Amino acid sequence: MAPGAGLVKTGEKGRGLKSRWYPETLARRIREINRLKDRLTFVDSDGFALIEEHKADEDSVLYIDPPYTLAARRLYTKWQIDHTRLFAAMHGVKGDFLMSYDNTVEVAELAKKYGFETRAIAMKNTHHAKMTELLIGKDLSWLHVD
Repeated sequence: MAPGAGLVKTGEKGRGLKSRWYPETLARRIREINRLKDRLTFVDSDGFALIEEHKADEDSVLYIDPPYTLAARRLYTKWQIDHTRLFAAMHGVKGDFLMSYDNTVEVAELAKKYGFETRAIAMKNTHHAKMTELLIGKDLSWLHVD
């Protein structure tokens, strides 16, 4: 993490983790991950190497959450990524995938260039401002966004 982005200690107004996470939501998410743990694999590795390793596996499903193009510099020390290379790599994946990105013209253009579908979904940032982020995949027909 970047020096100014450190771990939440006192949080906003001294609320600690509660300033970033709603306890009920966090607990529900942890229980859901636990329920699915036998179907999930979390790997701490080079993302491009993992994509290459699994690109021919039609049964693999990849979730890609790269450093976003706008906020990454402020949040992380290792934020630089070749976004075009990532989209090109995902174009060769036989299985399914879902990418989440910031909703920018550049990202939408990359998705279009590689023939991916996009859907803008509502989100709130840490200051509770309403924003959208972009979900990207081969087929997002399962996703129903109002």
